[in-house]
Amino acid sequence: MTRSGPGAGLRRVEAVVVPGIGEVAAGDDLGAIVVRACADAGVALGDGDVLAVASKVVAKAEGLQREATDRAAAVAAETVRVVAERVLPDGRTTRVVQSRSGPVLAAAGVDASDVPEGTVLVLPPDADASARALRARVHALSGARPAVLVTDTAGRPWRDGVTDFALGAAGLAVLDDTRGRTDRFGRPLEVTVRAVADEVAAMADLVKDKAAGTPVAVVRGLADHVVAGDGDGAARCVRVGPDDWFSHGRVEAVRAALGVDPGMAPPPPLLAAGDTPAARVERALAVLDASGRPAGVDVLPARGAGVVARLAGPALAVGVAAERLRVALWAEGVAAHVRETGDGEAAVVLDRVEQR
Repeated sequence: MTRSGPGAGLRRVEAVVVPGIGEVAAGDDLGAIVVRACADAGVALGDGDVLAVASKVVAKAEGLQREATDRAAAVAAETVRVVAERVLPDGRTTRVVQSRSGPVLAAAGVDASDVPEGTVLVLPPDADASARALRARVHALSGARPAVLVTDTAGRPWRDGVTDFALGAAGLAVLDDTRGRTDRFGRPLEVTVRAVADEVAAMADLVKDKAAGTPVAVVRGLADHVVAGDGDGAARCVRVGPDDWFSHGRVEAVRAALGVDPGMAPPPPLLAAGDTPAARVERALAVLDASGRPAGVDVLPARGAGVVARLAGPALAVGVAAERLRVALWAEGVAAHVRETGDGEAAVVLDRVEQR
């Protein structure tokens, strides 16, 4: 709507929680549940609205609850590629992986909360299809055709805390590509692509409340981003291949470069506190062995101040092993240099320990 006078050009976007969803079980008609809850709460659905629904209730309705006495096994079953793994203070290992549902997530998005003991929920395998089906059902029951987001929660590189994002989408232009437009000074925009679907999911999360059992919200005021068709879906937002700058964690990138697959060497701890230089050296030595320690090279006990390890064997093979060990140490936050001892050995000398 165009306005003149005071307030001209102002835009309002609001998120409204939908109470009364209740417990959702396998086979339930989620679309009917949502439409009824909206009606009971006086939340009228319109064609320009965005309906944000937590992936947990979608997974429950789709019967994606699994028996899982071992959550790690469930995570492994939902994993396409390991990005990073760390040891928790209680000794368990947590993994950030590319999930079968598409995005990179901690524990593949496998959820052990708000489900019976001994079970877990896995993510919808095609969340865009789930969003399309829910949108069609809502339209059939209410006559309105809002966009639908299936939302989930994840952390982000370089940022603390978690936020909701669009796991699946239907009827929303998930990206706003401003490249080619000009700013107010006439300069062309070259890189800005707004993550509209993720921004809407994050806004909806501000009014949804997991503890209160309110997994659905309606976001209004974004009709210009709602499309008549189902659109590209949230899969369009997932970076893959050369565009993925975070295909490995720091430690895992180094290990991959050395030819060490996930699981071949102990992962580092999640928290640097309590992680000793000796423990870091032990992991680096394990990486050296897993990467194929050159034939004839022996690892000897450290001797002398600051010595991490001594390597003995043919000169060329020792040099190769020493460089591999130094790179593995670097990934562990340990800077080291190599010096010859003069008796047919090379010593990898501890220079300093860096805090991650």
